[in-house]
Amino acid sequence: MASKKTPEINGSSMADISFMVLIFFLMVTTMDQEKGLSRRLPPMPAEDQKVEDQKVNRRNIIIVRINMNDRIFAGNEAIDISQLKDKIVEFLTNPTDDPNLPEKEVKDIEGFGQYPVSKGVISLQNDRGTTYSKYIEVQNELVRAVNEIRDDFAMQNFGKKYVKLSEEQQQICRECIPQNISEAEPKDVTKK
Repeated sequence: MASKKTPEINGSSMADISFMVLIFFLMVTTMDQEKGLSRRLPPMPAEDQKVEDQKVNRRNIIIVRINMNDRIFAGNEAIDISQLKDKIVEFLTNPTDDPNLPEKEVKDIEGFGQYPVSKGVISLQNDRGTTYSKYIEVQNELVRAVNEIRDDFAMQNFGKKYVKLSEEQQQICRECIPQNISEAEPKDVTKK
């Protein structure tokens, strides 16, 4: 009696099927998009340029802190992210000429004339334990506050929003409403 052989399964089509499944998943799967900040860095100073320490009046600085628990503090008070933009707009515009808010310096803006420019500086400080998403969220709110002020200025003086202005008009807006955001080195509060 002859021994019975077990028939083998043909595996040649298995490779084709697994390749098709791989192609299917590559086509329908979405990849995470990188998060980042679009910032234009200032140009490098000339080698012969002297670096001077600038003294900044305390009233001209608002310190925005993000702690390791992602809580936000602007000035001396804890605030929610939804309140940050309005706090920064009030700080930079100083509508009531409050002596505790930034002073303004009248500057001669080329192509526009004289305008009182705020000396306000936003100092952003975060902890090493701060999540990147919270850091990005705070950065976006700070830039959104400056953009809102620029939009208001553009509407009052040119009748259009900032993004619809010509390059010369945008330059005037940037000089009248500067974006002064200073970022401090992250601190690790867990170490003593």
